[in-house]
Amino acid sequence: MARTEIFRTDVTWMGGHDGQVRMGNGLESDFSAPPQSHGREGVLTPEDAFVAAVNTCVMLMFIWAAERFRLGLVSYECRAEGEKLIELDRTEIFTRVVLKPRIAIRAGREASAAVEQRARRALDSARKYSLVANSIKSELVIEPEIIVR
Repeated sequence: MARTEIFRTDVTWMGGHDGQVRMGNGLESDFSAPPQSHGREGVLTPEDAFVAAVNTCVMLMFIWAAERFRLGLVSYECRAEGEKLIELDRTEIFTRVVLKPRIAIRAGREASAAVEQRARRALDSARKYSLVANSIKSELVIEPEIIVR
């Protein structure tokens, strides 16, 4: 049976283009518009948070899948890039998010090609089951580098 969960954040305007967000789990952070939109540097922006949400959710789902596929995960690092289109009327949309994970897997006695294939299947599962990836309109591209040791 389907069920729902609620996640809450509270934001407070701090003047100018600055605010503070408090996550439902207690984390608090200052945020601002990006510097090119009259915000300030060095704090969270909605754009950064969007790209980070995709990146972190896919990573966590990959960890989940790697456990189920019995992969000997050594490391996972991922650079994410979000491409934002700014229309003439100033409307904006993220059109594409590219994830570039660098994944190291221990092969043990198994053939490297078989381990890499399982890692790619785990990555496909991560994409399939990622809440955030399933919730965005943007194209999601994953360009992995898989290292089998």
